[in-house]
Amino acid sequence: MQGFFTIHKNTPLTESVYKMELWGDTSCITKAGQFVNVKLAGKFLRRPISVHDVSDGKLTIIYKVVGKGTEQMRKMKPGEVLDILTGLGNGYDTTLSGEKPLLLGGGVGVPPLYNLAKRLLAEGKKVSVVLGFNTKSEVFCEEEFKSLGCSVTVTTVDGSYGVKGFVTDGMAEDYSYIYTCGPEPMLKAVYSASKTSGQFSFEERMGCGFGACMGCTCKTKYGNKRICKDGPVLQKEEIIW
Repeated sequence: MQGFFTIHKNTPLTESVYKMELWGDTSCITKAGQFVNVKLAGKFLRRPISVHDVSDGKLTIIYKVVGKGTEQMRKMKPGEVLDILTGLGNGYDTTLSGEKPLLLGGGVGVPPLYNLAKRLLAEGKKVSVVLGFNTKSEVFCEEEFKSLGCSVTVTTVDGSYGVKGFVTDGMAEDYSYIYTCGPEPMLKAVYSASKTSGQFSFEERMGCGFGACMGCTCKTKYGNKRICKDGPVLQKEEIIW
């Protein structure tokens, strides 16, 4: 659904990662793991960004400044209005989680796991979270997950904070199911290390964001799927590396 959202806050979490809170119609966002597509002035393609959190009339996204589009977003002020497509993508299915789901996020793959954790906790699940970053200065959202009541482990590649290594080095021994989001090398590592089934959220370059252009199509064991429409969340059993 296309809607117009007013920026309420746009604040830095780290040197390059920002949190933006917006007000608008969020009724089409029904699952954790869905994303929105943001239209920016002067840019031909919209920017797909995962939903960090959502409530009635409030949308929160977290984005990393990596190019001209996100640099443009970084400079936006409260009161400015954005044209946003909402309710995009096939999100996480919480009915498969079991009693002790394990959530693993790497870098900007962390944000969509927050709303997922909230939903799982509301269902009475015991949620553990592993957040992976390169170094201490890049860590964000740790306290947000802790405030929900999650068991949280942070890993850093250089060992400057938390457990030294990757998210797989922080994996708990006892878990019922895996939910993960992050760069493909991380997803591959989690796939190999996980002892259970799970759901993996993928990142792909997108044209339209709603399945019309076929630009983000990937192969699965059950045929070709569009990451923007049939994903971004795929079941572990259907993934082809």
